[in-house]
Formats: sequence, C-alpha cells, structure tokens
Amino acid sequence: MKAVVATGAGRFAVSEVATPTPGRGQALLRVKSTTVCGTDQKILAGLFPGTTFPHIPGHEFAGEVVAPGEGVDEVQPGDRVGVEVHVGCGQCPRCLEGVYQLCLNYGRADKGHAHIGFTVPGGLAEYVAVSVKALHKLPEPLSWDQGAFCDNIGIALYAAERGQLRAGERVAVIGAGAFGALAAQVARALGAARTVLLGTRAERVQRIRHLADAVVVGRGEAAVEDARAALGGQGADLVIEFAGTPDAARQAIQLARRGGRVVLAGATGPGRELSGVDLSTIVRGHLDIYGSLANPRGISGRGLQLIASGAVDVRPLITHCFALEQFAEAWATFVERRDGAIRVMLHP
Repeated sequence: MKAVVATGAGRFAVSEVATPTPGRGQALLRVKSTTVCGTDQKILAGLFPGTTFPHIPGHEFAGEVVAPGEGVDEVQPGDRVGVEVHVGCGQCPRCLEGVYQLCLNYGRADKGHAHIGFTVPGGLAEYVAVSVKALHKLPEPLSWDQGAFCDNIGIALYAAERGQLRAGERVAVIGAGAFGALAAQVARALGAARTVLLGTRAERVQRIRHLADAVVVGRGEAAVEDARAALGGQGADLVIEFAGTPDAARQAIQLARRGGRVVLAGATGPGRELSGVDLSTIVRGHLDIYGSLANPRGISGRGLQLIASGAVDVRPLITHCFALEQFAEAWATFVERRDGAIRVMLHP
C-alpha cells in the first residue's frame, strides 16, 4: 500500500509499504478521507516524545472496515467508521475512570495502549489497523470527509462540556482554526445565547464568520475589548481557548466575567509557558480554569450526531483536497496556510 512515511525529523515521503494485518481486537480499515492538523507539524518535526521513526502519521480520518481481527464482532466488513485516536490500556486507574486519554500506561503497546498516528501507525495511508475501541460507526447521512472529523468534534464537544456550558450563556472561543470553529458551533448547539469567535488571521476568520454570532480579528488587549463589546459589553460566562499560545491563554483569562469559567484546550505540546497574568485576576475574579485534553468516554460518537443533525457544519472547514500521492503539496498548503487553509483533506 501507499503511505506517508516519516523517516526522521523533517524527512517524509509517500512510499510503498506492507499492508498491515489486524491483530486481536483490531480491524483493518481502507482509509477514505484523512487530513492533517497542527499536531502533525510537531510529529513530523520530531518534537513529539512518544513517536519513533520510521512512522506513519495521521490521526483524523474515516474509513471502511475491510477485515475484523480475531475476537472482533463489533464491526463487520463494509461498515463505515470514524476514528478517535486515544486507546487506553483499560486497566489503570485513569482508564477505569473513563479518561483513557490520560492512560498511565501511555506508550506501552504490551499493556494495550495506542495513540493512533502518534505512537502507532496512523491514517495517512491507504490502509490502517486500529483497535476496535477507537471506532465509531458513521451516521448514514455523513460523507467520508465529514466522518474524518470524528476525533475533532469529540475534542470540541468535550471542551464545552468540561466548561459546564449552560443554555443561555455567553461564550467566547479563541482560535479560528478547525477546533475553534467547531467549538463555536457546539456552543450554539448546546444553547449558548451568544457566541463570539476570536482569531488572528483575517482570511481564515472571514471564511468561517457565519459559524458564530460575531467575530473579532486581532491580538492582545484590543481584541479582548472588542470581544467584550461583541458580548454586549460584558465578559464571557465561558471562554474556550483552542489557539494553543500563551497570548491566547492570557486573553481567555482576561475575557472571562467575574465568576466565569475558562477552558484551555489548545496547548497540547510542551514548551509554552503562561506568564504576565496577575493572579488576583483569577483569585478575586473567582474563575474556574480547566485544562481539557482530547475526547474521552466515547464522546466522539455523540459529536458525530451533532454533525449528522446539521447542528455542526464541518464542510466550510474543508478548504483543500488532494490525492495521497500529492501529500507534499497538501502539506505545504496546510503549513503555509495557503488561501486561508483550515483543513486539507486527502483521499487515499
């Protein structure tokens, strides 16, 4: 089969490799739609500690079940499925709590852990073998491209639920990429009275401006004030941050109303520190601040229903499409944000 193979930091190409054989508890998928995200930049740059080379990346994809492995009867050949990327060992305290993205046996394949596209081969390939625990059957209306947002929609929905979003609240979302656009729509679907989306790249923000009640383009204190104005001159009941930068985290804390809630979900990689925040802003502001990582407890399955119902529209986020053989061009389009690229979809 053809697959994107990274042989070292910054070295990757589409190569011919052996088609995998599903092991016990796995299913072999024929990948139909697969995409890349900012985390792939860290992986291909050799900055993700759990990745060893050579490696097949890719953690946002959907496909068709070709062959179930031994012991698998949850799916059958021909089933259309989306994939979430965290597979816990199933036996450590965190997995037993349902937060298997925090598995204490991370990276230990011998214990049953897998982080698809990170510690084990991913979906930037024609075929991939994954744990059946990672699969969600696609609701009938969804296309393959929509199904490839299985992991993303779960992450956005979990961030909103982690922030205890209640109907009628004012919500600000920082980061106008795929996750921010999804989070703004999730907030609407859960009954937010008003949603404001903040971003720094005008072209991207304009592309998705209809997905929120108001948009703000800018940085720093000026953007916070503009967002407050868009919220009716008040702070947000809930701020969800998906930009992954210290500046965005500071904005999120500044933008929350007194007694409000902040969810920091963007900085999933190490090396970014928060500074310049007066602690009294948090203490005297009586803020609840949450970290939010990934999409545990099978939440992606519920997220797919939001897409199927039309409450969340992922189609405006698919800005470019390529064949797998064109990965170099697709990668450059994404990394350089050509034409306001958000999600670059590949079709093996």
